[in-house]
Amino acid sequence: MDIVSDHSTYKLPERYSFKSIWRITFPILVALVMEELLGMTDTAFLGRVGEVELGASAIAGVYFTILYMLGFGFSIGVQIIIGRRNGEACENGTGFGAIGRVFWQGVWFLAGLALVTMVLSYLLSPPLLRGLLQSENIFQASVVYVNWRIPGLFFAFMTALFRAFYVGIRETKSLTWNSLVLVASNIFLDWVLIFGHLGAPAMGIKGAALASTIAEGISFLFFLVWAFFTTDKKYGLQKMAKPVGKELGHVFSTASWVMLEYVLNISVWLLFFLFIEHLGEEDLAIANIVRSISEVPFVFSAAFASTAATLVSNIIGEGHPEGVVPVIRRVLLLCTITMLPLLVFFFLCPHLIIGLFTDIPNLVQASVSTLRVMCVATLVTLPWNVYLQSVAGTGDTRVCLRCDAVALGIYAVYCIYIIGIRHSSIAVCWTADGVYSLCIWIQCIIYIHRKKWVNKTI
Repeated sequence: MDIVSDHSTYKLPERYSFKSIWRITFPILVALVMEELLGMTDTAFLGRVGEVELGASAIAGVYFTILYMLGFGFSIGVQIIIGRRNGEACENGTGFGAIGRVFWQGVWFLAGLALVTMVLSYLLSPPLLRGLLQSENIFQASVVYVNWRIPGLFFAFMTALFRAFYVGIRETKSLTWNSLVLVASNIFLDWVLIFGHLGAPAMGIKGAALASTIAEGISFLFFLVWAFFTTDKKYGLQKMAKPVGKELGHVFSTASWVMLEYVLNISVWLLFFLFIEHLGEEDLAIANIVRSISEVPFVFSAAFASTAATLVSNIIGEGHPEGVVPVIRRVLLLCTITMLPLLVFFFLCPHLIIGLFTDIPNLVQASVSTLRVMCVATLVTLPWNVYLQSVAGTGDTRVCLRCDAVALGIYAVYCIYIIGIRHSSIAVCWTADGVYSLCIWIQCIIYIHRKKWVNKTI
């Protein structure tokens, strides 16, 4: 009998109950919400400085995020492997030390990647941004932001790796506390450095970038202390493991595909903003405001998607692939229940939400229709991220990259038509997000139900 075909009658263990799923997801959700507040805080503060700073922070912020996704995507691949090892260890009652070895291979790889990325960014970012941007003012401000933001890459990569470890072993409490420290630090430093309070010089967009960099350093130090004093020693986290070519290669063979997939995924935003930048500085500012607001429902989806990836990997590691589809369904149901009220609130009260990001009247009014389109597009394509990360959780990470590549190709053609040819309004342009998500969702559904992942080992 097909071991997956009978998933409708398979009874999930208590550790995969709705309550357990929520207990894992909630700290991840808090962590992601708090992390997104970094960008939202910058937008809220810079929205009171000027349109150029607001637009430049959008371009530069997405550009930095692409670089960050190199490390974050790799950490998700590490999380999937840790989840599989954790499931195997829970089933066998031994072997938890393998988790620490996977973590340390990730440390060595990401430390090297951070150094290389920072050097290349300082050399290549100015000419790249010069070729991509038309506005001289936005170009100059973007380069300033990127140069002051880049030093935070090392801290961001290490923090992502710690998060992957704790999510992979299904102990996510530390994520909440870490995120509170991160956001509190960033808000305080934004207030001081952007506007020049407490005797500091008013640095504007430079201050926003520096504040985020310092806040990420503080976040990394928090995880170091937490890991040393509170994490169970059975995982081997406190004992530094040397880089081993064979083990690092094994981790890389899985994590590298996720890394590329995440970079491709976030490149969608850069492509979108580059199209919008050609429409004008006001349209770019509107897009930045709505993008910042859209990150709120997205992090809900991302939190549940991260949980889905971990639980899928764990349950396969326990030897029960027939539980994969029931797990996905439970995660998706909780995700929908959680996100629906939020999207309805944003749709019905757009002025209230937009007013948090700018006090420029014409920007507030011009952003309303775009925000409402975003709400509808998000609701229609809500399951895509959960399904995509569930596919990653099966270990077949190359499929995730393929799904993203196909979707990005369709997305690019759509953007060229509605923005480059039709010069549509920013609200109509935002439908591209829904087209992209729908393309990924359809591909992932087909893959999950074809069951080719059943015998995949990582």
